[in-house]
Amino acid sequence: MTPDPIHTGATIEHEGTTIDVVVESPLWAAEPEAEAQVLRAVTAALPADLGPRELAVVLADDATVKTLNARYRGKDTATNVLSFPAVPGATGAAGDDAAPVLLGDVVLAFETVRAEAERDGTPFAHHLGHLVVHGVLHLLGYDHETESEAEAMEARERDVLASLAIPDPYAGRECA
Repeated sequence: MTPDPIHTGATIEHEGTTIDVVVESPLWAAEPEAEAQVLRAVTAALPADLGPRELAVVLADDATVKTLNARYRGKDTATNVLSFPAVPGATGAAGDDAAPVLLGDVVLAFETVRAEAERDGTPFAHHLGHLVVHGVLHLLGYDHETESEAEAMEARERDVLASLAIPDPYAGRECA
């Protein structure tokens, strides 16, 4: 990631959780509602009883995500979203006097997100919301390595997306 973001974006507190949106690529200026959509998606994905947590969503570009994907996953290609959980077990209950626990970071690649939305005929905001929810669920311990994990994760995604009035992105598809 670049050391100096284009701007820091938004920071909000939601039920004890601090959510930072960091805009690293000027490409995101083409979608002026992106930051607000990110915040809506994150807050919808977080359980109400999570306790004090911190997480960041980084709005980057394909080059940044490709570098991260190569470095941390051994895949020399851009992808739509990457999740970096901070600490295993960070989703556990925190004491009332505990400092916020860092959940981790979600990083999105603008060009890939836009290309996928266009390819699928999906509004950009809907696709962005889906990917943010997907990324946050990874921070919360969800995964899709097995069929049963994928079914559980996709069911949770569907529920969260429905609460945001985003149509089911898995409708008519086999479970991942």
